[in-house]
Amino acid sequence: MPYQMNYTNILYHGRSAEIRDVLIDTVGATIGIIIMHKVLNKGEVKMYPVVKRIIDFVLALIAFIILLPFFIIFSIIIKLESKGPILFKQKRVGKNKKYFMIYKFRTMRTDTPKDTPTHLLKNADNYITKFGKIMRKTSIDELPQIVNILKGEMSIIGPRPALWNQEDLIAERDKYGANDITPGLTGWAQVNGRDELEIPVKAKLDGEYAQKMSFAFDIKIFFKTIINVFKREGIVEGVKKEEK
Repeated sequence: MPYQMNYTNILYHGRSAEIRDVLIDTVGATIGIIIMHKVLNKGEVKMYPVVKRIIDFVLALIAFIILLPFFIIFSIIIKLESKGPILFKQKRVGKNKKYFMIYKFRTMRTDTPKDTPTHLLKNADNYITKFGKIMRKTSIDELPQIVNILKGEMSIIGPRPALWNQEDLIAERDKYGANDITPGLTGWAQVNGRDELEIPVKAKLDGEYAQKMSFAFDIKIFFKTIINVFKREGIVEGVKKEEK
Protein backbone atom coordinates (compact mmCIF):
# COMPACT_ATOMS: atom_id res chain seq x y z
CA MET A 1 0.00 0.00 0.00
CA PRO A 2 2.80 2.56 0.83
CA TYR A 3 4.40 1.80 -2.57
CA GLN A 4 1.04 2.32 -4.31
CA MET A 5 0.52 5.62 -2.46
CA ASN A 6 4.00 6.89 -3.45
CA TYR A 7 3.36 5.99 -7.09
CA THR A 8 0.03 7.81 -7.00
CA ASN A 9 1.64 10.89 -5.46
CA ILE A 10 4.37 10.94 -8.09
CA LEU A 11 1.79 10.58 -10.87
CA TYR A 12 -0.34 13.32 -9.35
CA HIS A 13 2.53 15.76 -8.91
CA GLY A 14 3.79 15.01 -12.42
CA ARG A 15 0.42 15.84 -13.93
CA SER A 16 0.20 18.99 -11.78
CA ALA A 17 3.51 20.18 -13.17
CA GLU A 18 2.29 19.59 -16.72
CA ILE A 19 -0.96 21.46 -16.03
CA ARG A 20 0.99 24.32 -14.43
CA ASP A 21 3.26 24.60 -17.48
CA VAL A 22 0.30 24.60 -19.83
CA LEU A 23 -1.40 27.33 -17.78
CA ILE A 24 1.78 29.47 -17.80
CA ASP A 25 2.14 29.06 -21.57
CA THR A 26 -1.52 29.90 -22.10
CA VAL A 27 -1.34 33.03 -19.94
CA GLY A 28 1.88 34.12 -21.69
CA ALA A 29 0.37 33.60 -25.13
CA THR A 30 -2.77 35.51 -24.11
CA ILE A 31 -0.72 38.47 -22.86
CA GLY A 32 1.27 38.41 -26.10
CA ILE A 33 -1.91 38.47 -28.19
CA ILE A 34 -3.29 41.39 -26.15
CA ILE A 35 -0.08 43.38 -26.63
CA MET A 36 0.03 42.69 -30.38
CA HIS A 37 -3.62 43.68 -30.63
CA LYS A 38 -2.79 47.03 -29.05
CA VAL A 39 0.22 47.48 -31.31
CA LEU A 40 -1.49 46.62 -34.57
CA ASN A 41 -5.07 47.76 -34.03
CA LYS A 42 -5.38 50.30 -31.24
CA GLY A 43 -2.05 52.03 -31.85
CA GLU A 44 -1.40 52.43 -28.12
CA VAL A 45 2.16 51.19 -28.58
CA LYS A 46 4.15 52.46 -31.54
CA MET A 47 6.17 49.59 -32.92
CA TYR A 48 8.21 51.32 -35.61
CA PRO A 49 10.44 53.38 -33.28
CA VAL A 50 11.61 50.12 -31.71
CA VAL A 51 12.28 48.54 -35.11
CA LYS A 52 13.90 51.78 -36.27
CA ARG A 53 16.33 51.72 -33.33
CA ILE A 54 17.37 48.14 -34.14
CA ILE A 55 17.91 49.03 -37.81
CA ASP A 56 19.90 52.13 -36.82
CA PHE A 57 22.20 50.18 -34.52
CA VAL A 58 22.86 47.33 -36.95
CA LEU A 59 23.51 49.61 -39.95
CA ALA A 60 25.66 52.00 -37.89
CA LEU A 61 27.77 49.13 -36.55
CA ILE A 62 28.32 47.72 -40.06
CA ALA A 63 29.17 51.19 -41.40
CA PHE A 64 31.60 51.83 -38.56
CA ILE A 65 33.49 48.60 -39.21
CA ILE A 66 33.64 49.18 -42.98
CA LEU A 67 34.63 52.86 -42.72
CA LEU A 68 37.15 52.50 -39.88
CA PRO A 69 40.21 52.45 -42.24
CA PHE A 70 38.94 55.64 -43.91
CA PHE A 71 38.39 57.24 -40.51
CA ILE A 72 42.06 56.63 -39.73
CA ILE A 73 43.16 58.16 -43.06
CA PHE A 74 40.92 61.21 -42.60
CA SER A 75 42.19 61.65 -39.05
CA ILE A 76 45.82 61.70 -40.21
CA ILE A 77 45.07 64.28 -42.94
CA ILE A 78 43.17 66.54 -40.50
CA LYS A 79 45.98 66.37 -37.97
CA LEU A 80 48.67 67.13 -40.55
CA GLU A 81 46.80 70.03 -42.17
CA SER A 82 46.01 72.16 -39.13
CA LYS A 83 46.44 72.38 -35.39
CA GLY A 84 43.65 71.17 -33.18
CA PRO A 85 41.66 68.02 -32.39
CA ILE A 86 40.55 65.53 -35.04
CA LEU A 87 36.94 65.59 -33.93
CA PHE A 88 34.71 68.60 -33.42
CA LYS A 89 32.25 68.29 -30.54
CA GLN A 90 29.25 70.53 -30.03
CA LYS A 91 26.25 70.60 -27.67
CA ARG A 92 23.03 69.79 -29.51
CA VAL A 93 19.38 69.21 -28.64
CA GLY A 94 18.27 65.58 -28.68
CA LYS A 95 15.03 63.71 -28.11
CA ASN A 96 12.71 65.47 -25.64
CA LYS A 97 15.17 68.41 -25.69
CA LYS A 98 17.83 66.48 -23.81
CA TYR A 99 21.33 67.76 -24.58
CA PHE A 100 24.10 65.59 -26.03
CA MET A 101 27.48 66.14 -27.69
CA ILE A 102 27.49 65.65 -31.45
CA TYR A 103 30.64 64.42 -33.22
CA LYS A 104 32.03 65.61 -36.55
CA PHE A 105 35.39 65.61 -38.27
CA ARG A 106 36.89 69.03 -37.67
CA THR A 107 36.69 71.07 -40.89
CA MET A 108 37.47 74.53 -39.51
CA ARG A 109 40.27 76.29 -37.66
CA THR A 110 40.22 76.33 -33.88
CA ASP A 111 39.69 80.12 -33.80
CA THR A 112 36.27 79.80 -35.51
CA PRO A 113 33.43 81.44 -33.49
CA LYS A 114 31.78 78.73 -31.40
CA ASP A 115 28.10 77.73 -31.32
CA THR A 116 27.29 79.59 -34.53
CA PRO A 117 25.73 77.75 -37.51
CA THR A 118 28.15 77.83 -40.44
CA HIS A 119 25.59 79.42 -42.78
CA LEU A 120 25.38 82.38 -40.38
CA LEU A 121 29.13 82.97 -40.20
CA LYS A 122 30.64 85.97 -41.98
CA ASN A 123 33.56 85.00 -44.21
CA ALA A 124 33.05 81.31 -43.42
CA ASP A 125 35.51 80.29 -46.15
CA ASN A 126 38.30 81.95 -44.20
CA TYR A 127 37.80 79.50 -41.36
CA ILE A 128 37.32 76.28 -43.35
CA THR A 129 40.47 74.22 -44.03
CA LYS A 130 41.33 72.91 -47.50
CA PHE A 131 40.50 69.31 -46.65
CA GLY A 132 37.52 70.60 -44.66
CA LYS A 133 36.00 72.05 -47.84
CA ILE A 134 36.20 68.63 -49.49
CA MET A 135 34.65 66.93 -46.49
CA ARG A 136 31.83 69.45 -46.26
CA LYS A 137 31.00 69.18 -49.97
CA THR A 138 30.65 65.42 -49.67
CA SER A 139 29.24 65.44 -46.09
CA ILE A 140 32.12 63.20 -44.99
CA ASP A 141 32.53 65.41 -41.92
CA GLU A 142 29.20 64.05 -40.61
CA LEU A 143 30.34 60.40 -40.53
CA PRO A 144 31.56 60.40 -36.89
CA GLN A 145 27.89 60.78 -35.96
CA ILE A 146 27.75 57.02 -36.50
CA VAL A 147 29.00 56.93 -32.90
CA ASN A 148 26.05 59.09 -31.82
CA ILE A 149 23.74 56.64 -33.57
CA LEU A 150 25.34 53.65 -31.83
CA LYS A 151 24.89 55.42 -28.48
CA GLY A 152 21.19 56.00 -29.22
CA GLU A 153 21.53 59.79 -29.23
CA MET A 154 20.74 60.02 -32.93
CA SER A 155 19.04 58.07 -35.68
CA ILE A 156 19.99 57.67 -39.33
CA ILE A 157 16.82 59.53 -40.35
CA GLY A 158 15.27 62.32 -38.30
CA PRO A 159 15.28 66.11 -37.79
CA ARG A 160 18.81 67.50 -37.70
CA PRO A 161 19.71 68.21 -34.06
CA ALA A 162 19.50 71.93 -33.29
CA LEU A 163 22.25 73.84 -31.55
CA TRP A 164 21.52 74.32 -27.86
CA ASN A 165 21.16 78.08 -28.43
CA GLN A 166 18.86 77.94 -31.49
CA GLU A 167 15.88 78.89 -29.37
CA ASP A 168 13.79 80.02 -32.34
CA LEU A 169 14.14 76.68 -34.12
CA ILE A 170 13.54 74.70 -30.92
CA ALA A 171 10.39 76.72 -30.18
CA GLU A 172 9.05 76.22 -33.70
CA ARG A 173 9.68 72.49 -33.53
CA ASP A 174 7.73 72.33 -30.27
CA LYS A 175 4.62 73.38 -32.22
CA TYR A 176 4.84 70.27 -34.39
CA GLY A 177 6.20 67.70 -31.93
CA ALA A 178 9.54 67.48 -33.76
CA ASN A 179 11.48 67.73 -30.48
CA ASP A 180 9.80 64.56 -29.22
CA ILE A 181 11.63 62.20 -31.59
CA THR A 182 15.27 61.22 -32.01
CA PRO A 183 17.24 63.61 -34.25
CA GLY A 184 18.94 62.21 -37.32
CA LEU A 185 21.96 62.24 -39.58
CA THR A 186 19.65 63.42 -42.36
CA GLY A 187 15.99 64.31 -42.46
CA TRP A 188 12.95 65.49 -44.39
CA ALA A 189 13.91 69.16 -44.05
CA GLN A 190 17.47 68.31 -45.12
CA VAL A 191 16.37 66.89 -48.45
CA ASN A 192 13.95 69.76 -49.07
CA GLY A 193 16.27 72.74 -48.83
CA ARG A 194 18.62 72.23 -45.87
CA ASP A 195 20.37 75.55 -45.01
CA GLU A 196 18.29 77.51 -47.52
CA LEU A 197 15.05 76.97 -45.58
CA GLU A 198 13.56 79.57 -43.27
CA ILE A 199 13.16 78.35 -39.68
CA PRO A 200 9.32 78.08 -39.73
CA VAL A 201 9.46 76.03 -42.94
CA LYS A 202 12.22 73.79 -41.61
CA ALA A 203 10.34 73.18 -38.34
CA LYS A 204 7.11 72.38 -40.20
CA LEU A 205 8.91 69.81 -42.38
CA ASP A 206 10.47 68.26 -39.28
CA GLY A 207 7.01 68.07 -37.72
CA GLU A 208 5.64 66.45 -40.88
CA TYR A 209 8.29 63.75 -40.54
CA ALA A 210 7.45 63.24 -36.86
CA GLN A 211 3.81 62.62 -37.80
CA LYS A 212 4.44 60.41 -40.84
CA MET A 213 7.54 58.52 -39.64
CA SER A 214 7.63 55.07 -41.24
CA PHE A 215 10.02 52.63 -42.89
CA ALA A 216 8.90 53.67 -46.39
CA PHE A 217 9.33 57.36 -45.54
CA ASP A 218 12.82 56.72 -44.16
CA ILE A 219 13.84 54.87 -47.33
CA LYS A 220 12.60 57.78 -49.44
CA ILE A 221 14.61 60.29 -47.40
CA PHE A 222 17.71 58.09 -47.47
CA PHE A 223 17.85 57.91 -51.26
CA LYS A 224 16.96 61.60 -51.67
CA THR A 225 19.88 62.36 -49.36
CA ILE A 226 22.30 60.43 -51.59
CA ILE A 227 21.05 62.33 -54.64
CA ASN A 228 21.36 65.68 -52.86
CA VAL A 229 24.91 64.92 -51.71
CA PHE A 230 25.99 64.36 -55.30
CA LYS A 231 24.12 67.47 -56.47
CA ARG A 232 25.34 69.45 -53.42
CA GLU A 233 21.91 70.99 -52.99
CA GLY A 234 20.85 73.18 -50.07
CA ILE A 235 24.34 73.82 -48.67
CA VAL A 236 25.11 77.40 -47.65
CA GLU A 237 28.56 78.30 -46.33
CA GLY A 238 28.45 81.67 -44.57
CA VAL A 239 26.12 84.65 -44.75
CA LYS A 240 25.09 85.55 -48.27
CA LYS A 241 26.53 88.79 -49.65
CA GLU A 242 23.23 90.63 -49.66
CA GLU A 243 22.81 89.79 -45.95
CA LYS A 244 26.18 91.13 -44.87
